[in-house]
Amino acid sequence: MANTQISEWYDLVSCSDLEQGDILESCPVFRPPTDMEWSASGGMPEIGEIGISLVDVVVVSQSCDIAADMWLVVLCPVWKLSAIGKTTPYLDSSFGKEECRRGNLPGYHMIAGCDNADHRREISVVSFRELWSLPLNFVRKFAASQGSRRRMRSPYKEHLSQSLARYFMRVGLPCEVPKFSSSDSKNETEVMKMFRKLDDATQRRVLAALGPASPPVVATRRSPSIIWRMQQWFRGRST
Repeated sequence: MANTQISEWYDLVSCSDLEQGDILESCPVFRPPTDMEWSASGGMPEIGEIGISLVDVVVVSQSCDIAADMWLVVLCPVWKLSAIGKTTPYLDSSFGKEECRRGNLPGYHMIAGCDNADHRREISVVSFRELWSLPLNFVRKFAASQGSRRRMRSPYKEHLSQSLARYFMRVGLPCEVPKFSSSDSKNETEVMKMFRKLDDATQRRVLAALGPASPPVVATRRSPSIIWRMQQWFRGRST
């Protein structure tokens, strides 16, 4: 069946073929008990009960690997924004949501909602903090049993893959290059935080008020002159 575009972000597919960016709803995933023990001396241990949960997931394995009949498919959980906010309070705040949208939270990646009448879905967050691998044949059969499902379109699925790679490629240095601080650094941080909390229309209005040269300056160097003028704008707005 040919893909049917249902939004800028998603196609609708109905087949057993898998690709990176396929979203599978209520997929069974398996969690071993946290108190499982294993002795190096050998022998089969008492594993206990294996937990099974039904979770919305997105395929993050590369499409070329799937086409080459890889054994296991890697999946990440996809949480509705309203649901993840209940377990992760930071993502229930407007500032946290905006930081996630901007890609400033390495463990999470925000994806668009879908307004299609038959496949309506609110804005969601992909979590990289828990991943599962399931056999390819099983995932293909499960996908086929779902009938129609959403598939992320390019470049949105590649953007997701990039975020996943960035999460795993992080490196913490024992000794970093010292920060370049100034007497204005605190004011700059406070101003930029306030600026990011504004809606897009108000941000454009602020930048327009600062002059035609302000957008590239704010986006790159954030010069003291621009920061000072933004600070004055916020002070005038609060009086």
